[in-house]
This record gives sequence, C-alpha cells and structure tokens, in this order.
Amino acid sequence: MHKPNKTRLRKNIISSREFVRGKKTDYFRLHIKTFSSLLDLYSSILNEGKKEEIKITSDGLVLHKELYEKSRTYLINLANQINASYEHNIFDGCAVLMRRLFEILLIHSYENKQLSSLIKDSSGNYKMLVDIVNNAKTNTQLGLSRNTRESLDEFRELGNFSAHKIYFNAKKNDIDRIILNYRACIEELLYISEIRK
Repeated sequence: MHKPNKTRLRKNIISSREFVRGKKTDYFRLHIKTFSSLLDLYSSILNEGKKEEIKITSDGLVLHKELYEKSRTYLINLANQINASYEHNIFDGCAVLMRRLFEILLIHSYENKQLSSLIKDSSGNYKMLVDIVNNAKTNTQLGLSRNTRESLDEFRELGNFSAHKIYFNAKKNDIDRIILNYRACIEELLYISEIRK
C-alpha cells in the first residue's frame, strides 16, 4: 500500500464519527459503535483457531444418557453424536459412530484386563477390528456374555458397510434391528473396562 498523506488522514479522522479523540494530542481511537460493528463483521476470522464448543442435543434413542453421562468426555461426545445422528436420520453416520464407540470400548476392555498384547501387532499397533472381534469371540479371559459375542460381527459389519460400501446407505431399520443388542453390548463393555462401576 502507498504511504498516506498524514495531513489529509488526520483531517479525515477528526471529521469522522467513527473515531474519538484519545487522551494525548493527535491520538485517536475507534468509536465503540464502530468497534462493535467491525467485531461483528469479522467475527469468523477473529474466532478462527479458538476452542469450539458445540452443544449436541439428543433424546437418547440409541443409548440412554444414564448409561454414559458419568463416563469420559470423549465417550460422552461420541454417544451424544450417535443419538443425534439417529434422531436426525443420518443413519450412515450413526452406524459408523456406533462402530467407533464399540471398537474403543472393546479396546479399553482388553486394556483393563491387561490383555491388550493379544490385539496388537508386532509393532505395538492395534490390529484391525475384524481381528479384535475374532479374538473377543473366543477369549474367555475377556469375559463377554454369549449374546454380546454373537452380536459383535453385526455391529462391525454395519459400520463397515456405511463407511466403505459405495452403493450402500444405512436405513433406520438397519439401526433399529441392532439397537437393543448394541445398547446391552456397550453397557457390558463399560463395566468390563471399568469406565463405569
């Protein structure tokens, strides 16, 4: 930008209603109304990078709030997103989030039982969910109920289909068909992982 003419700039500032005189000679500040309007105008830029806090509201149709409300923050946020996506007919999103919560709690259950080495590869990374599920179905030390062991593949497959199948879209019936077993499984894993006592 070119260097402004100081005399003209001073004259324009003095005559403008957008500025008020400062405490010293030739000092000026923005009028509060001007300052407020600029804040409104550029709020999206000014708020960039600040911590975003989003309130997710739901009625708890997939997972009852009492089940998870006293657990860890990231699990509460995930459960709220599951409920909200179901209640707003975002069934693919709901299925993927359900799979994610199920996987996290299954891993936490292994960790709590000091069995995590059974589901890690030689580099120390967790194996694919299919391998973890296969181990969980036969692992007596983990202590899953028979009903949960029989349902594990259903939760995994629905989430996988919603995430990876190009022509697949989850429907309300797909979620409704597994909700009861899913809720029971999540509650069981919350107790096995000792996140809930």
